[in-house]
This record gives sequence, C-alpha cells and structure tokens, in this order.
Amino acid sequence: MRTTFSNEEIVELKKNPCVFNCTAKSVHYTFEFKRQAIGLYAQGVGPKEIWRRAGFNVSKWNKNYFVLTLRDWKKIVARDGADGLNKLGGLQYDRGPTKEEKDKIKRLELQVKYLQAENAFLAKLRAKRAERNSGRTKNTGLYEI
Repeated sequence: MRTTFSNEEIVELKKNPCVFNCTAKSVHYTFEFKRQAIGLYAQGVGPKEIWRRAGFNVSKWNKNYFVLTLRDWKKIVARDGADGLNKLGGLQYDRGPTKEEKDKIKRLELQVKYLQAENAFLAKLRAKRAERNSGRTKNTGLYEI
C-alpha cells in the first residue's frame, strides 16, 4: 500500500534539509542525500537507519519503501552515473505498447505481408510477360540463389 502524507506531515517533511520537494504521494530528495544514502548503504548501514539518521520519522512509511528506493537509486547510478540522481521521478518503467499501439502494429505487419505477396506476384507476372515476348525462360524469383 502506498504511503500518503497529510498536510502537516508534508510541512514537516519539507523542513528536513534532505527533502527537495514533497507532495501527498511522493517525496523528492536532494542529490546529496541520495548520494550519501547509497554510500552509507554500501558501508553496511541499514536502509531504515539511513533515513532515521537523516532525521525522518520512519514509522509512517511502508516497510519496503527504504530498500526499494535505494534499489532504484542504485539502478539509476548503474545506468546513468551519479548525475542520473539529479533527475526527478526516479526510474521510468517501460510498460510496453498500449492496446491501440498493439493493434496498429498488427495491422502494419499484415499490410507488409500483403505488399510483399503483391510484389512477388507482380515479379512473376513481369517475368512471364518478358518470357512470352522474348521466347526464352526468365528467372521468376526475386532473388533466388
């Protein structure tokens, strides 16, 4: 279940120097806090303890929040380097194509197959016409080896 913050909790969170911005559903941390948190975690400090040391009341958050947040930050650093932590919004997950996009892809694939068959038919037709006009047999395949 996602953690939501009341107006009083938002005001309290914004007072923390590690918080860049805060809304009812999300907390955006400063670059320095993210960098320090990853460093402390690498030294063996527990995720919950990192937030506690930074002055946060950790009882409000979901128990997996801290581990999952650090995991996301580590993925960002691995993918984009430390500068990737400056971007707002964390990891952007690829949800794949929408239903409309899948339908469009399917239609385009069918159209490509139809056009390929049509081109093959026309190539054979041209070869037969050339054969009839010249009297000798022509290659009826497009690129047969």
